Amino acid sequence: MAFKDNSPGQPGRTARWRRIAPLQWLASLVYTTLLFAGSFAWGALITLVGWLPFRLLYRFARGWAGSNMWLAKILCGLDWVVEGHENIPREGAHISMWKHASAWEAMAQMIIFPPAAWVYKREILWIPLVGWATWMMRGIAIDRGAGHRAVNQILDQGRARLAAGVWVMVFPEGTRVEPGETRKYGMSGALLASQTGAKVIPVAHNAGDFWPRRGLLKKPGLIRVVIGPPIETTGRDPRALNAEVQTWIESTMREISAAAR
Repeated sequence: MAFKDNSPGQPGRTARWRRIAPLQWLASLVYTTLLFAGSFAWGALITLVGWLPFRLLYRFARGWAGSNMWLAKILCGLDWVVEGHENIPREGAHISMWKHASAWEAMAQMIIFPPAAWVYKREILWIPLVGWATWMMRGIAIDRGAGHRAVNQILDQGRARLAAGVWVMVFPEGTRVEPGETRKYGMSGALLASQTGAKVIPVAHNAGDFWPRRGLLKKPGLIRVVIGPPIETTGRDPRALNAEVQTWIESTMREISAAAR
């Protein structure tokens, strides 16, 4: 399926989009159906082999994520590119903090970064098979309404994961936000980093411009993932650290996101 460039300012942009829209809706429906079916199949597989070592289980997670991202490219014309891959430290376990705008980056982080424990809302555990598999992947499930108890849970489990050589992945805004918008960044990632000395690697991307947080349609285009330089955290004040992360991510978002511009 070939797609034209739909960037703002292109002559005939609206007419071209109207021509491809019906096919794009159909492709999005097919893709979403396969995504859900594949997720339950993956959940069943991980549930069956959950006794395997974590890093071996993570290969299954990467296979699931990679296949879904490949299908998004083939069916929906949604490709991606990574900038700043050299900023990922090769030694030690650290903390990546991502902008959260869609479901796409939840898969992409499995491909781009070393094996990580994801911080996610506990409601995911209630999904049959998928929730069970996510629990077996050593993620950190939190009750977002629990306040300090949730932060302490991230700190306790996060320290254990980092000590075991497993990265920690955090969405500091806590939930998906619309392109061009931001929410207050939670302190848990910065606190964990300052207490352990793990580096923070900030990540911005424009997936939300093509994969809305709500709705079926997946738009064709090129997702840019930009990985920032590692931020040293030893001896840093968590609030100042958190502010630095937010400033970098949001300023980068303004550069790469059409909605933010």
